[in-house]
Amino acid sequence: MALYLIGDIQGCNNALQRLLDKISFSPSRDTLYLLGDLVNRGPDPLAVLRRLMGLGASAHCLLGNHDLHLLAVAHGVRPAHQHDTLDGILNAADRPALLDWLCQQHLAIFDNFRGEDILMVHAGVLPAWTATQTIALANEVEAVLRGPDLADFLHHMYGNAPVAWDNSLRGADRLRVIVNALTRLRFCTPEGHMEFQHHGGVETAPPGYLPWFDAPGRCTADVTVAFGHWSRLGWLEHLQLLALDTGCVWGGCLSAIRLDDSVPNRPHHLIQVKCSTL
Repeated sequence: MALYLIGDIQGCNNALQRLLDKISFSPSRDTLYLLGDLVNRGPDPLAVLRRLMGLGASAHCLLGNHDLHLLAVAHGVRPAHQHDTLDGILNAADRPALLDWLCQQHLAIFDNFRGEDILMVHAGVLPAWTATQTIALANEVEAVLRGPDLADFLHHMYGNAPVAWDNSLRGADRLRVIVNALTRLRFCTPEGHMEFQHHGGVETAPPGYLPWFDAPGRCTADVTVAFGHWSRLGWLEHLQLLALDTGCVWGGCLSAIRLDDSVPNRPHHLIQVKCSTL
């Protein structure tokens, strides 16, 4: 059995098919872990969702900011953006099943994979959070996504404040900080104050901010953290970090790594297919 991590698909179903063909993926034998932003901007997010839903227990998916945006649009909370490619899902006969399936997915996954502790998130982890705490906080949001208060949560999900975590946070503010960290974070201060205006590479960090994974004393530094979201960062394997958003939807690559190919002190095996959204 092979275990694969896959970066942001963003509706690029053709690239996903070619990647699965390249790794000779078999749902009866292998398992996929997808790092969020399954949909949007690419040409066929409907096919991506149907494919992943059809894989059942062979595909474990994280929710990214674009996936949450789909839920917000579907519930009338946010208007569609000019460059969204969500109409196929919103007009599909199986829309209710697809959206329900999406709500069953995760904000974070933490497990031991063939001897390696790996925490998976879409975007980032605040410096003060341990891996165990990250999962507990993700579970709080997941419970709301699967419960009767989903629409109310989506109405209060958007916003940049509070900018930092505090254990005393409650209600919408608490959930918003969790969502922002796990699905939007790139830069923060050493103390964990988040910043969302800068979307470039690490060299574009505003004064006083740094990439979240460079925060001194980060409590998840003792585990491998796998994430997507940051296409300007590209593929990165360094100091127990695995960045897998390689800009597929922007004409880059769709990337995967095979976890069970890794051994101590040897890099993970990277598999890529070139993507064209045309």
